[in-house]
Amino acid sequence: MSLPPQIMPSPHPFLFPEVQSTVLPDPGQFFSPHLLSAPLPTNSFFQNYVIENGDQPEYIHPYIIKSALASLSICYPFLFSNSSILYQVFVADLTISSLNNTNPNSTHLVSSFSDLSVTLDLPSSNLRFFLVRGSPFLTCSVTGGVSLSISTVHAITKFSCDSSQTKYTIKLSNSQTWILYSSSPISLNRDNSSITSCGFSGILRIALLPDSDPQFEAILDQFSSCYPVSGHANLNKTFCVEYKWEKNCSGDLLMLAHPLHLKLLSKDDCSITVLDDFKYKSIDGDLVGVVGDSWLLKTDPVSVTWHSIRGVKKESYDEIASALHKDVEELNATAISTTSSYFYAKLIARAARLALIAEEVFCIDVIPAIRNFLKETIEPWLNGTFGSNGFLYDRKWGGIVTSQGSVDSRADFGFGVYNDHHFHLGYFVYGISVLAKIDHTWGRKYKKQAYSLMTDFMNLERGPNSKYTRLRSFDLWKLHSWAAGLTEFPDGRNQESTSEAVNAYYSAALMGLAYGDTHLVAIGSTLLAMEIHSAQTWWHVREDDKMYGKEFTRENRVVGILWANKRDSALWFAPPEWRECRTGIQLLPILPISEVLFADVGFVRELVKWTYPALAREGGVGEGWKGFLYALEGIYDNKGALDKIKTLNGYDDGNSLTNLLWWIHSRDDEAGLEGEGKFCWFGHYCH
Repeated sequence: MSLPPQIMPSPHPFLFPEVQSTVLPDPGQFFSPHLLSAPLPTNSFFQNYVIENGDQPEYIHPYIIKSALASLSICYPFLFSNSSILYQVFVADLTISSLNNTNPNSTHLVSSFSDLSVTLDLPSSNLRFFLVRGSPFLTCSVTGGVSLSISTVHAITKFSCDSSQTKYTIKLSNSQTWILYSSSPISLNRDNSSITSCGFSGILRIALLPDSDPQFEAILDQFSSCYPVSGHANLNKTFCVEYKWEKNCSGDLLMLAHPLHLKLLSKDDCSITVLDDFKYKSIDGDLVGVVGDSWLLKTDPVSVTWHSIRGVKKESYDEIASALHKDVEELNATAISTTSSYFYAKLIARAARLALIAEEVFCIDVIPAIRNFLKETIEPWLNGTFGSNGFLYDRKWGGIVTSQGSVDSRADFGFGVYNDHHFHLGYFVYGISVLAKIDHTWGRKYKKQAYSLMTDFMNLERGPNSKYTRLRSFDLWKLHSWAAGLTEFPDGRNQESTSEAVNAYYSAALMGLAYGDTHLVAIGSTLLAMEIHSAQTWWHVREDDKMYGKEFTRENRVVGILWANKRDSALWFAPPEWRECRTGIQLLPILPISEVLFADVGFVRELVKWTYPALAREGGVGEGWKGFLYALEGIYDNKGALDKIKTLNGYDDGNSLTNLLWWIHSRDDEAGLEGEGKFCWFGHYCH
């Protein structure tokens, strides 16, 4: 089903006051000048290439690629794994540069980028690299008759070429076999650890031969002449993502799919062939060959609802209403001491939850007080009258920053350098959406400001007419979000809380419902569905999973921080043994959509069982974290979890007794089907 027509943005969208940040890097060092007139990505798969010195590696599946000192290094990574961490080890298997470079310390330039690719130019070397995600080949365009150098940290044990001098086989002492293809004959000479050429112009393609297995060489040969130069992801159909690659030369295109791609690939809607045995190893699971110029990824629908999916049991209304009245009585905007955009937004969203629960249990009398609290807390952020903090617009990269974050890169958890935008703004968007729902006049008054916050992380537009970068946090190839912003990390981008990412896209869809914007509902719901799939694929670790190593799988039921090149059992704020924090950070905030995220009842049982021993830790465990664990337990043990919730004497700052009671009393009496859950996956939730 195609998406409904997009509501055209206002020709003069609302922008918060402009600020000249003192902490943001200058994008002009690494982006070509023609790209600087449009907003730039701040959480992309190639972010390391455009910040600091630009010399940290990035994982461009299936290779880790590093650009430094007018050269580019490619690595087919080794995966290190133990009980607490997994990471891919970078070794410069091959390094490509030009001989006699007169400016060997020059940097690269990004000359173009898209959802699925980035083009790196080494101007002083006359080399251009088309880095297309999922390509088994590294493709390099060479101009100007350059003499090339290909070096390695290993020893070259065998080196041979075919009769046409357009295919070379390079065997290394680490047991890897690489194959180099050229668009025209090239004469290469080698010594123990380097290969050199005379002047060459044309296309070079380099690929690792999987497992050094000769049976796969014919596949690489077959597809060596057709190469992609860029790739785009389109969201033109509801609950679908379509990939299209721009390619040069005739013939079929060979790409690689990660496990979630393979799960969602719709073979009926596009002409593809899956090569099941042609695989590259990856921290994200096996990458499998797929032949085809375009892919269609299709997920079952997920329905976004304001209220609980199954309804609240009527006999519980009074108990919920009693807690609700108490929680509403304690709302006091003037008593809020935090100025953090994150913690303040959580308090807003917490109050908004109370309004929706009040609607659901017909406790309408408390809604005016909640409405007033929401107005008092939200309006200063939208009007610019909050005082000690507030939203501002950064034109340099194209996005919203906070006043505190514009002068301190650590303030607001790095919001000023574009970290965690979908987390913070997701909570704001949730609260604004609920307020717009219950007060239409207010909603109309502040619609432009509301859409500005939402568009910061939901924008689909490209080019200089846009005020925000395209999908700031969401990765259309990995199909989940990143949260690291403009901070350099050797392991690439990262994300801790999948549930807060889910909240962001769920809240955007709710904003669409509040304003009758069907296109926003569709886009938000589609990204939401993909984020949930990714969380269940890469963050949730089932006892019988084969995704990660045996030691890691045995000791972990959930990943702490997922990096492009690493899986960590620790959190930013807690060590691995604080399992209650790891579990809670993947659940909060508790919403109707949480039921879809944790639809696998069998996994929930495993997760709760794994987490419970942490509650006996010396020194105690926070009541707020206990509440999240009891909420999960309520999925399969309603009464037992309810009894435990009633013993709590505190709650997370984004949670409440009302919300926990609502959650428990909107569970089924039956736990659901083991391993899948009675309401597993999206079909049941689709209206």
